[in-house]
Amino acid sequence: MEKIKARTLSGFMELLPGAQMQMERIMETIRSSYSLYGYTPLDTPLIEASEILLAKGGGETEKQIYRFTKGDTDLSLRFDLTVPLAKYVALHYAELAFPFKRFQIGKVYRGERAQRGRFREFYQADIDIIGDTQLDIANDAEIPAIIYTVFSRLGLKRFQIRINNRRILNGFYAMLGLTEKSGDIMRTVDKLEKIGVDGVRAILVDDLGLSAEQADEILGFTGIRGTNDEVLHALEGYRGRNELFDTGLDELITVTKYLGGFGVPQDNFAVDLTIARGLDYYTGTVYETSLLDHPEIGSVCSGGRYDNLAEYYTDRQLPGVGISIGLTRLFYVLGEQGMLNDKVPMAPADVLILPMTEDLSAAVELGTMLRNRGLRTQLYTEAKKFKQKMNYADKLGVPFVLFLGEDEINAGIVSCKNMKSGEQEKLSPAAAADKIAAYVDEQKHVPSVLDI
Repeated sequence: MEKIKARTLSGFMELLPGAQMQMERIMETIRSSYSLYGYTPLDTPLIEASEILLAKGGGETEKQIYRFTKGDTDLSLRFDLTVPLAKYVALHYAELAFPFKRFQIGKVYRGERAQRGRFREFYQADIDIIGDTQLDIANDAEIPAIIYTVFSRLGLKRFQIRINNRRILNGFYAMLGLTEKSGDIMRTVDKLEKIGVDGVRAILVDDLGLSAEQADEILGFTGIRGTNDEVLHALEGYRGRNELFDTGLDELITVTKYLGGFGVPQDNFAVDLTIARGLDYYTGTVYETSLLDHPEIGSVCSGGRYDNLAEYYTDRQLPGVGISIGLTRLFYVLGEQGMLNDKVPMAPADVLILPMTEDLSAAVELGTMLRNRGLRTQLYTEAKKFKQKMNYADKLGVPFVLFLGEDEINAGIVSCKNMKSGEQEKLSPAAAADKIAAYVDEQKHVPSVLDI
């Protein structure tokens, strides 16, 4: 029979055990950080009816979605976690308590061209607060506080959460009589870091038909820099010219005021008037998070406020605010930059038992005792040479191996080998368990999953 060549599809990440353990550690850090703020975990189906996922579809979304039929049913793989959330809230509205605070870590699928750091199947880690009719602006300050908690717990220090408000931008362009071109202008301004001020000015004037004065005013506005207080003070100079602008400025002032109370240092967030995010989706506060030492990565976490989450599924007004971490891309980039800490224990077990007798009863009982102590325990029963067994232990990276032969069984002891130091000693099973448990406890204080 001709063998099929084993391969993984382009754009799909498949990790070896050690890397998978690192990914799991990052997921657990995110999960525990989200839970710390009282958010509930949620899981939604990978497959939905196409009409559900494409309610706001068309354009690029419809081109990228994985769509198929099963019998007479038109189905699609989810392309983000927000649309399924909207369906979920609309469907279970009567059973939920509002504001509804949920987090979800799950795979999504996009049929775009696979390229370095961009995948067709990837994990997103989302968190959202959904209100019923209204949602207090204080929630917009809690979201960046959660971002700060997640990244700090991962071991990151030099990162910055950049904050803006879409109402400020829309109000400003309305002042200039450019409301109809505001989307194109914001898309152009978003290219500032790539093509510079002169490149942006040229597009604004030559392609969008703005006057030189309008282009300069836009670049002057989006180029306002300084401390957060200095930027907000500069924005006060525009107050009173547009109601939407004033509302956005009040919201931005409130968010920045509360961030200090949430424990976010000034060094880790900045008011940045170039941030716009999903042009048609977000309506208020918007966020982007970048690693200061790796600006080439771009935003590693983004999101913002939206007026009506589930408008395509219900007449109820359900405003919300949330963020999404592109987890697979972040993991890929951190690994590429050498920022993953290989000193973090990644073994699948704390101890490996090597029975040296044909009768495995004593070894099985020892394994059960160790697991009852909360120790991850593997029992190796394969008929291999001793060297092969030790190579197996080395390859797994288990910190301890317990040898159990006739002499040990008769004496009621085990031979316990520390695989790192090479030290081997004879101990009672209880003493061996204590020794391994103490090591495992010590490893809980080992460095974070990031090596920075």
